Amino acid sequence: MDTDICLGLSNAQAQARLNRDGPNVLRVQPVKPAWHYLLAQFQDPLVYLLLVAVAITLAIWFLSDSRDWPVDALVITLIVLANAFLGFFQETRSQRAVAALAKLTQTTSSIIRDGALTRIPSEQLVIGDLLVLAEGDSVGADARLIQANALQVLEASLTGESEAVSKNTTCSSAEVPLAERSNMVFKGTAIAQGTGLGVVTAVGMATEVGGIAHLLDVTPEEVTPLQKEVRAIGRMLGIAILLIAAVVVAAVLMLTDVHTVDDVLRVLLLGVSLAVAAVPEGLPAVLSLVLAFGMLRMARNKAIIKRLSSVETLGSASVICTDKTGTLTRSEMTIQQTMTASGKGVVSGVGYAPQGQIHHQDLPMSGGPVHSENVLLLRGGSLAGNAALTQQEDGTWVIQGDPTEGAFLVAERKLDAPARSRERFERVAEIPFTSDRKMMSALVIDHERNDERLLISKGAPDVLLQHCTQVQVGMDVVPLTDDLRAKAVADVNELSGAALRTLSVAYRPLSPEEDVTAGPSLETALVFIGTVGISDPPREEVAPAIAEARRAGIRIIMITGDHPRTAARIAEDLGIIQAGAGALTGADLDKLDDAALAEAVKSTSVYARVAPSHKLRIVDALQAQGHVVAMTGDGVNDAPALKSADIGIAMGITGTEVTRQAGKMILADDNFATIVLAVREGRGILDNIRKFLRYLLSSNMGEVLTVFLAVVGAGIIGLVDEKGGIILPLLATQILWINLITDAAPAIAMGLDPHSEDVMTRSPRKPTDRIIDTNMWVGVLQVGLVMALASLLTIDWMLPGGLIPGNESLVLARTACFTVLVLAQLFNALSARSESASAFIGLFANQWLWGAIVLAMILQIAVVHWSPLNRAFGTSALTLSQWGLCFAMASTVFWFSELRKLVLRLRSPWQEKDLCQKLS
Repeated sequence: MDTDICLGLSNAQAQARLNRDGPNVLRVQPVKPAWHYLLAQFQDPLVYLLLVAVAITLAIWFLSDSRDWPVDALVITLIVLANAFLGFFQETRSQRAVAALAKLTQTTSSIIRDGALTRIPSEQLVIGDLLVLAEGDSVGADARLIQANALQVLEASLTGESEAVSKNTTCSSAEVPLAERSNMVFKGTAIAQGTGLGVVTAVGMATEVGGIAHLLDVTPEEVTPLQKEVRAIGRMLGIAILLIAAVVVAAVLMLTDVHTVDDVLRVLLLGVSLAVAAVPEGLPAVLSLVLAFGMLRMARNKAIIKRLSSVETLGSASVICTDKTGTLTRSEMTIQQTMTASGKGVVSGVGYAPQGQIHHQDLPMSGGPVHSENVLLLRGGSLAGNAALTQQEDGTWVIQGDPTEGAFLVAERKLDAPARSRERFERVAEIPFTSDRKMMSALVIDHERNDERLLISKGAPDVLLQHCTQVQVGMDVVPLTDDLRAKAVADVNELSGAALRTLSVAYRPLSPEEDVTAGPSLETALVFIGTVGISDPPREEVAPAIAEARRAGIRIIMITGDHPRTAARIAEDLGIIQAGAGALTGADLDKLDDAALAEAVKSTSVYARVAPSHKLRIVDALQAQGHVVAMTGDGVNDAPALKSADIGIAMGITGTEVTRQAGKMILADDNFATIVLAVREGRGILDNIRKFLRYLLSSNMGEVLTVFLAVVGAGIIGLVDEKGGIILPLLATQILWINLITDAAPAIAMGLDPHSEDVMTRSPRKPTDRIIDTNMWVGVLQVGLVMALASLLTIDWMLPGGLIPGNESLVLARTACFTVLVLAQLFNALSARSESASAFIGLFANQWLWGAIVLAMILQIAVVHWSPLNRAFGTSALTLSQWGLCFAMASTVFWFSELRKLVLRLRSPWQEKDLCQKLS
């Protein structure tokens, strides 16, 4: 591959190979051109109905033998085109939002180029790249291994083998099946354990996964439960409104003096237009757009949602199970104290940002005695790790790797010893850390002591002590007596009680005959050196976020691998538990059967020293009690729990590629407060969806009831001609116009409405709750009825006869009715922003909504006063006083909604009292 196995490829080589072979991606279906999506807007049954309407109007024009243009047919055609372009705009905006999110969730790989370790998007891997592999990584390309340290790979996605497969660098003597190629790793598999280094041998379609046809199928578009519910509602409304339209047409035909084919066609045109305008065909498109925009807004706030359904689930979250380190804390690890057999040592508190710059450049040892055990303790912890501490050109220090391992490097540098340590010790092998073992070991050669081989181990104190039989005291090694063991345990308890994270270090010389590849069996008869206390202060924003979550009815549970005392102390400081509540450990959980665990999870909010399998049991127990559970994770073994949780949340900084793929949400900043922010956003998105559903359904109901009640009560309100025939309150083109200017823009604007102040003071939404419940349906019918009555009362006011005799022409009266219906829907847009809160609260908070209202008003004024549109839509100009009447009648919808909300608030005073208490 013409690759330097120490330096890797140069950037110039990599670019040339990328240009030659193309990006490292699997073949996908070609991107559909824009015109395809535009044509798709016409493939809808409601569009077919409109085309039928065009045919009917052309037939009317032809039969009337008119020399004028077929205005109605042209108007309906223009409305069809306008609706198609509007739908096209919504769909393309939604796709662009989803595509932007996809870029945020793309996989990355660690490689060595030009001698430097770097991380790049996996699609930029090229043949010959040096691929660096570690536990939790997703393998970015096919590669031949040249280093493998206890490397195990999950290849189920490729070979069907459910167990992790051990890998090595041994050459195969003959061609072997894919599942037996132990010196290869393949694109799309996952590193379960260990570390390795490989040379990329194939990318893109040339990889093994690229040759599997069924993996190349395009994933079908995901349909969320909410989208299914909305589509079902749309179908139900469609059927109901078609029946109503049929009744209206039949009634008009029976009650009107219809003599000609022209008359029949005009009645049919009205029925078709009513059905098209009343069915909320834009609901699915608006819903997808609002969800996509909401996901993009969350991504900007560091919460990357991978699936649309997760937005809905976030609004229902009742429990958040969170890790401690890096999520509740700042992950700025600093070794503050050391505990050895000779006593306590204090290290100056120098912090650093993980994978970032150290806050201070002066790194001396300060305070406390510098025992010889301290040197061994910090040096051993540094050697038993994979982090790196390097100085930049500007003098700042940068840490790459695990923050805990970085803390050892910083503390060792305070002893001014690391340079000499690196010259003296050579690392030759590693026994990797696993969450089950809770420890790791490095095999090093001491060049200053006749190339003596040493095993250096680092891990949880209680675990490491079980592997020790001796202890370091000064320069001597003595047996680990019960008293010395008790002192070590007491030291750990003291550090943990001070909310410090604890890690211990041990070692032993290896005899020449011992096999360094024997793995964990070497970790016996160790010499215990001591324990460090690592400070990791809580994030300042976490405690308020926890308080906010608790006000929202969300329970917070901490699950960590740290010492129980450390976990409990941090949980107390953050307000997760009361003082003295304590924690359950993984050992405690192992003693509980499922029934006992079900009782335990009802009251326990802190779990310590747990394994990934314990996380899965906790999630299952909570879900069995009806909770919607969000679970955080960062390691490869957390993937099962993340998949099982309703919302699996992967860490974006410290998390592995495997957890990022398993999770439904990625925290780009690893911050618990971002989870609460995402829950708030999820609830707000659901609220906004309810807002535009309430608006669209009630507005369309108003159109249907206006025509239906006009036909049923024509004689009462004076909608009859001289021969006793029914006069229709609206023309077909007017109905379609209302649908065009009042449906999409205000609905989309409502989907972007600022979230209400009480969004995090309510209990979580139950997954079984309908997005459109009985109360909403009652409100939809009531508002629709008021809208229809206001429109019909206006036309009655102007026409002769009826309840209120008037003296205006039919064209003017119909224009007024038409205008009232438009204005009533715009007033409804203001009222529909809340089910119970007054519209005056935050009345001008949504500038997008006011922009949509102003645009609709300008278009309505044009259709009333511009003569070309007068002819097209059968309207005539209104006087200023008539506009005043229209505004007054339309505003009844607004005042009715305000009165209805007041009644709802008065009927539930205890809810208001409870809300005020929560807000205070």
